[in-house]
Amino acid sequence: MLSKLKLGQKFTLMLMGVFIVGILISGIALSRLLNYTAQAQLTSKALMLMETMNSVRQYTVDEVGPELAELSADRFLPETVPSFSAHTVFEVLQSNPEYEDFFYKEAVLNPTNLKDQADDFETSLINTFKRPDSRDDIEGFRGSPGGRLYYIARPIEIKQEACLECHSTASRAPESMIALYGSEHGFGWELNEIVGTQIISVPAQTVFAMARQSLLITLGVFTGAFAIAILLVNLWLKRYVVRPLNRMASTAEAVSTGDTQAEFIKWSDDEVGTLTDSFNRMRLSLQMAMQRLERYRSNRKGSSGSL
Repeated sequence: MLSKLKLGQKFTLMLMGVFIVGILISGIALSRLLNYTAQAQLTSKALMLMETMNSVRQYTVDEVGPELAELSADRFLPETVPSFSAHTVFEVLQSNPEYEDFFYKEAVLNPTNLKDQADDFETSLINTFKRPDSRDDIEGFRGSPGGRLYYIARPIEIKQEACLECHSTASRAPESMIALYGSEHGFGWELNEIVGTQIISVPAQTVFAMARQSLLITLGVFTGAFAIAILLVNLWLKRYVVRPLNRMASTAEAVSTGDTQAEFIKWSDDEVGTLTDSFNRMRLSLQMAMQRLERYRSNRKGSSGSL
């Protein structure tokens, strides 16, 4: 079937085959690269949010807590708790469409408020952070009732004595806090101890959607560029190869019917031009051969007449 196709069609099929194979191989590699890039972008944004939450926590410990110390003696004020301040600020951030898919949690092994209790996965993260060779942050994917999540986690380490005023022993904690949360949870913490982990997560489909969108745009650009390339190659092929060959075929047809004056026109100095020169030499050779044949016939007729 290929032998019946024209030259331009064969080139188009060959280029399409190369394109399909190339787009499959590059698509797989590009998909992985874009997934990694999307994760890196979300990680960078999550780390920025983490730093913001840590700044809020530090401000609460240094500024808010001392200012509300007298008031919190009679009535426990959650605004003096760094974790409460961080969660409150993050809820405000979630009103921004750019951060509405992000979730924030401070998971603790022994929390004062049981809603901060670490689950099995979060407990494994905390235990990992306790290892001497642990990294400062861990990211990856995890399962959840709502679907897979992409997360980044950092350890919560007790670095200030002020934190131990409420979490060392129940006797040192404010009575208003004991009255609200009880004396069974959130105590026994020690300085420089890793008691929990900060986790910022986002649905995994957000990561894949970002990568998928980038992939479709990139492949669309590649496809458009390749379509233009095929068009240009076909135009070039038609002008500089197919059209000269068609002219040579027409001239060769004329020469084959006896018109030895028909000349093969040379349009370029490439391989097609070389072929044109060869055809012209063949035409001249044929013309000379025909002339010799005519002279031979004339001589034969002259010899026959004289006899």
